[in-house]
Amino acid sequence: MPEQDHPSDEELVRRIAAHDEDAFTMLYRRHQQRIYRFALQMSGQPGIAEEAVQETFLAFLRQTACYNPARGTPAAFLHGIARHQVLRALERERSYVSIDSQEPAKEASAADHSNGHAGLLEHLSRSQSIAAMRQAVLALPPRYREIVVLCEIEQMSYAQAAEITGCAVGTVRSRLHRARAFLVKKMRAEEPQPSRRHGSERCLT
Repeated sequence: MPEQDHPSDEELVRRIAAHDEDAFTMLYRRHQQRIYRFALQMSGQPGIAEEAVQETFLAFLRQTACYNPARGTPAAFLHGIARHQVLRALERERSYVSIDSQEPAKEASAADHSNGHAGLLEHLSRSQSIAAMRQAVLALPPRYREIVVLCEIEQMSYAQAAEITGCAVGTVRSRLHRARAFLVKKMRAEEPQPSRRHGSERCLT
């Protein structure tokens, strides 16, 4: 395919800065669904997610001149705007629980953090309902929730998540580890307890 038919995000941003409406439409179609999914997973509310998408791209139009390719990709820039919009909406509700008072868990091993390791949510989904899992994620404070959404659900690297959130990679890793520990504890606490049988169990042959 000719390069002009599939321009890079950076090229689209340059065109948008020159008031190219078609370039903006192309960028919107390319990233709208992912921005919506991020906002929905962060808020749990379609209304907030839809509003976040609209506000994100409107803000992007106003801030196109502020985009600096040396500081990150256009996708990260969009996610950063969306993050700001969602956090502002969540601040009005504050319907999450605090995990900051809990004892910090030990740092996970490198194997636990490798991209090849099965994601926490994927692992939990084998035995837990998706609805309960989503509620557990939504119960996290936003700064932990966003790391889970970006790294576990969106499958971004620590570097990408750090770029979007403005945190150091080590902070992303630490928050993800604490969030994982909280989610595992919460989901296990909600598991139905097996009923105990009276008397000894017999093995069937």
